[in-house]
Amino acid sequence: MNTDIFVLPFSELGIADVRRVGGKNASLGEMFNRMRHGGIRVPDGFATTVEAFRLYLHHNNLEAPLQDVFHKLDKVQFSNLNDIGLEARLLMQGGSMPPDLREAILEAYAQLCERNGGTKPLAVRSSATAEDLPSASFAGQHESYLNIHGTEQLLDAVKRCFVSLYTDRAIRYRQDQGFGQMDVLLSAGVQLMVRADLACSGVAFTIDPDSGFRDMLYLSGVWGLGENLVQGTVNPDVFLVFKPTLKLGKQAIVNRKIGDKHLHMVFSDAPGETLRNIPTPEAQRLKPVLNDEQLTELSHWLLRIEEHYRMPMDVEWALDGEDQKLYILQARPETVHSTKNPYLLTRYHLKEQGRVLCSGNAIGAAITSGRARLLQHPSEGHMVEAGDIIVTDLTNPDWDPVLKKASGIVTNRGGRTSHASIVARELGVPAIVGTGNATGSISEGQHITLDCSAGQTGQVLEGTLAWETESLDLQSIRMPHTAPMLILGDPEQAMALAAFPSRGVGLLRMEFIISNSIRIHPMALLHFDKLEDADAKKNIAALSAGYADKKAYFVNKLAEAVGLIAAAFYPRDVVVRMSDFKSNEYANLIGGKAFEQVEENPMLGFRGASRYGHPAYKDAFALECAAMKQVREVMGLHNVKLMIPFCRTPEEGSKVLELMAQYGLKRGQDGLQVYVMCEIPSNVLLARAFAALFDGFSIGSNDLTQLTLGIDRDNAILANLFNENNPALRAMIALLMQQLQGSGIPVGLCGQAPSDIPEFTRFLVEQGLNSISFNPDALLPGIALMNEAERGKR
Repeated sequence: MNTDIFVLPFSELGIADVRRVGGKNASLGEMFNRMRHGGIRVPDGFATTVEAFRLYLHHNNLEAPLQDVFHKLDKVQFSNLNDIGLEARLLMQGGSMPPDLREAILEAYAQLCERNGGTKPLAVRSSATAEDLPSASFAGQHESYLNIHGTEQLLDAVKRCFVSLYTDRAIRYRQDQGFGQMDVLLSAGVQLMVRADLACSGVAFTIDPDSGFRDMLYLSGVWGLGENLVQGTVNPDVFLVFKPTLKLGKQAIVNRKIGDKHLHMVFSDAPGETLRNIPTPEAQRLKPVLNDEQLTELSHWLLRIEEHYRMPMDVEWALDGEDQKLYILQARPETVHSTKNPYLLTRYHLKEQGRVLCSGNAIGAAITSGRARLLQHPSEGHMVEAGDIIVTDLTNPDWDPVLKKASGIVTNRGGRTSHASIVARELGVPAIVGTGNATGSISEGQHITLDCSAGQTGQVLEGTLAWETESLDLQSIRMPHTAPMLILGDPEQAMALAAFPSRGVGLLRMEFIISNSIRIHPMALLHFDKLEDADAKKNIAALSAGYADKKAYFVNKLAEAVGLIAAAFYPRDVVVRMSDFKSNEYANLIGGKAFEQVEENPMLGFRGASRYGHPAYKDAFALECAAMKQVREVMGLHNVKLMIPFCRTPEEGSKVLELMAQYGLKRGQDGLQVYVMCEIPSNVLLARAFAALFDGFSIGSNDLTQLTLGIDRDNAILANLFNENNPALRAMIALLMQQLQGSGIPVGLCGQAPSDIPEFTRFLVEQGLNSISFNPDALLPGIALMNEAERGKR
């Protein structure tokens, strides 16, 4: 018999061979043949064909018995799924390897060893004919076997792959996807083993897996084998790489989060044990799994893979600890966002507040409620009823049939690429993973609400809380002539908010990033060794662990937060306001009290432009400038504009611009524009002088109202007098626009009033402002008011 019909080397396979070797192996063959000559490394190997699987069934007379087994499956409640799956697997396990197939596998193995310089350890992976399709991934439904040595282990692994076609989860998945149980066949892929156990491995998406943002590469990785990543056993490193500037040759890693990676999985020689998790040394935990050069190489590979397949892709990668080279282990279509209409959005709004039981990574920007079912093992799945929320430590593919019943998922462990996260996205249900203590803080049977609607952090709340939904067709929203823009400070929401109709970010609050992402006073980082506050030093050391230079902690964290927002809205403008803390707010940062004076009236004190050149803050301002220089020049995000707050006089503005130029941010160089906030009456009265220095104005209506009316808006006695629609403020804005008429200098406004006061919005439109910036929740109502005002103006 011709054994070529049973086994084919990767060199003879391509994407058109899905029906012969399944989706995974067809894709491996495609990359091995089409991409390795361009530098993308794919381990050599071969695949058994579907004819080999048919031969196994026929040789062991299994077709009719298997059909009889599946005929008994309860296709509605799946009440006998465990029994059916076990019976099918026992039938498969009882079979023997046909001699012709055995001969073909061993011959292909000998040729593989000859091509690659001797006997090598192998990875043997399952590949189904209905797998890795754009409409159905089948990811994790079948088994893979690593570190296979010698011919007998190889033959056994191939057989076990055949058996895994009938795991409970695979049977249920086929049924749910509309595939007949006997219509799907299996191929075993045999590859040279990449020694990730001696280095690292991970998963990458060529689309953001949470928001569906298509211009971002999402890479995650752990030390050792990738099972810890899939199961969510450890917090992985996560890197976001921006495609447009990567293509321009920039260092486009716009954001990185270094996970604790407290364990790493290696092979074990112990009897009855194939894999073992061992503690990761402290220094290695703090170290990223890939350096920037490796990340850039892998990112370019991901671009090529996506371009080749012409769709977003889900890719597994590994670094070999022996040759220190990267490899692609598999690539399959991303099946969640790539099939959705990106212009149709549903927004969720929680209408009530509840006690927070725990929080973690939010998966799916939605809200759900239900009864908590605390499970330790998927065998307890019979306890789950439709609509329940499953709460457990972590999940793996054995949980899939159980998770399909749930309206939400909560786990103690896991990251954004863990099994629970992937399944939640595919099922379209919200999940909160990596809470740390869900099983300890939630009671069995307790009614809970999962809120994943407010960014990347989700909360589990006590009780059944009310929420509302809003369906949006973004293509149907008419954009006004006056540019609607966003007020933003939270990078976690950037990629989701970028889908909304705006012309960019009119105000990015740097102080929000410093207080939430950095948390440390920059002068405390610069003078760490001189700090006397022991608690502050301890906290600073913990937060900046992994940074030999504590200044780099501030610069990199700030650059990456701003970079993520700038990338999300690219090429639309993102106007970044340099820090505008007041002295009491700076003092609340870690280590801040040692560097801040106590002021009677911080609102009118040492803030904004006055700080930047003063010896008490000048070196810290240099760090802010270094971060912005990194965003614009290293990351290539030239859509970032800078803005100076609370600039009292033109002379002060001139000094700030000179100082920025010294720090590498020269106005006009590489298109850099610098705006000034208009929030002090002097900014209005001397508008022409300020316009000679700056490229644009942004009216800060809150502060300008306070300083025009002489009111502290936080004073309860005076609160009823605070009104941004006051005639005095209108007169200020009208005077500003009159002085700038014909100058071509753009003027925008940032504040809540335009979304709350329709007549104020009409006034701004009549005055000819170029843009109005809104908080995210007010953007769409604000656009409606702007359209109404423009219709009235005509």
